[in-house]
Amino acid sequence: MATSHTSRGGERVTAPPGQVTGPLPRHVAIIMDGNGRWARQQGLPRIEGHRRGVATVRRITEHCARLGIEQLTLYCLSSENWRRPAAELEFLMHLLEQYLIEERALLLRERIHVAMIGSREGLPEATLAALDRTMAVCAGNDGMRLCLAVNYGSRAEITAAARALAAECVAGRLDPASITEHALGARLDTAGMPDPDLLVRTAGEMRLSNFLLWQSSYAELWVTDTCWPDFTEADLDAAIRSYAARERRFGGLSSQ
Repeated sequence: MATSHTSRGGERVTAPPGQVTGPLPRHVAIIMDGNGRWARQQGLPRIEGHRRGVATVRRITEHCARLGIEQLTLYCLSSENWRRPAAELEFLMHLLEQYLIEERALLLRERIHVAMIGSREGLPEATLAALDRTMAVCAGNDGMRLCLAVNYGSRAEITAAARALAAECVAGRLDPASITEHALGARLDTAGMPDPDLLVRTAGEMRLSNFLLWQSSYAELWVTDTCWPDFTEADLDAAIRSYAARERRFGGLSSQ
């Protein structure tokens, strides 16, 4: 049965089952918002929303891999999220650790390569150990890249890249006049990765929340009121169809 909902852009989107047609985005990035809101609507503790959100991660990751998406980047924990209650953060780290361990069989079966962007500083040792082990186990996979943005903030990332360029200039290894967008991009956490083509945000919020600010300069945005725990493969298919129907001019003129 087809599902239908209205995106924040106002268009009515129908998502019938089956394969997505049209050009696929190489890189889909998702701001997974609304776990706590979903839990509140269900009369449940916030942690139950996070638990349900992990199940959505599993389904959407597998769906993207089978569609042939080259990279999926998930905003797991922002550098600003440390302001949340300690008990909630501890539970989030436990969920991430559990996910990294329990999903290795799926990641290997779907040949998914795993990467991380963000700062390792402040993350629990057990979480880092699970992350490092999963990345090592999946290092030889030749399928989709799953990039987890953990303790990530785009402004801090850009600042660190600028600092690295400045240090090279001071050391005499780099001429300031030779600094280009490519030079800065090569010093970001995402160096070597394609920029996002499609950026999806759930739970209806109309902002980027310090996520991939440099990389998303020409990403197509798609926002839905659906909270992340209720986000389905059909919702993602609808986002991709919307993306495929758009003309990407990158600052140029229309071809029509």
